[in-house]
Amino acid sequence: MRRLLAILISLFAAFTALSPSAMAQQSGPLVLAAASLQESMNAAADAWVAKGHSRPKISFAGSSALARQIEAGAPADLFISADEPWMDEVQSKGLLRPKTRVSFLTNNLVLIAPAAKPVRIKIRPGFPLAAALGSGRLAVADPNAVPAGLYARQALTRLKVWPSVQNRLAPAENVRAALALVSRGAAPLGIVYSTDAKAEPGVRVADTFPPSSHDPISYPVAVLASSRHRDAEAFRRFLISAEGKAVFRRFGFGTR
Repeated sequence: MRRLLAILISLFAAFTALSPSAMAQQSGPLVLAAASLQESMNAAADAWVAKGHSRPKISFAGSSALARQIEAGAPADLFISADEPWMDEVQSKGLLRPKTRVSFLTNNLVLIAPAAKPVRIKIRPGFPLAAALGSGRLAVADPNAVPAGLYARQALTRLKVWPSVQNRLAPAENVRAALALVSRGAAPLGIVYSTDAKAEPGVRVADTFPPSSHDPISYPVAVLASSRHRDAEAFRRFLISAEGKAVFRRFGFGTR
């Protein structure tokens, strides 16, 4: 009995002696990832676990919100942005580990409608988007901050359509929130990434925006300078490897 008690006391002491950083190593790295990566990043995490590693913890939000969290000192290990400018912002403040930034995914921008009320419209300069909205609004991620919204505003501006719809928007905090507005029928049309449309059976793609109408959609990943997790760099290398990229291609992303 005394021997058992001694063992239990020893185990308890060993557990309580673990520092917070040591305890954090028992789980996978914390990844701050663009909202459009939900299904693909979870699948990549599953593939990583299948290789014998601890599962990464993934927090999804708009890239702008994630960048601000990092700037405010959020204790994370990796950042994956849906555009280059927000990664530039974080890098300019010295918050990335040097030589870990890699742009590895691409995407397309599409116009969507509810699956129950599909719309036939061809995207071209001056196309009648305002008329297609009827009395409704255009669902977009925040066009002043979130990459999907910034790409949407850029595309509509180049196509000379922006003035006709800029006061008829239903802005959302991220691209998945914009997707939800359309899938629920709260908005008759929306602009999201093609991978978002593929993930949501409640919407249909009306048309795809010409690549020339907006800057290339590029997803960079980097390890944060504050990261101390032993698997952070290894997981980053997995994501950008041929095996990791194959996971993202299954969900419709292009790879570099």
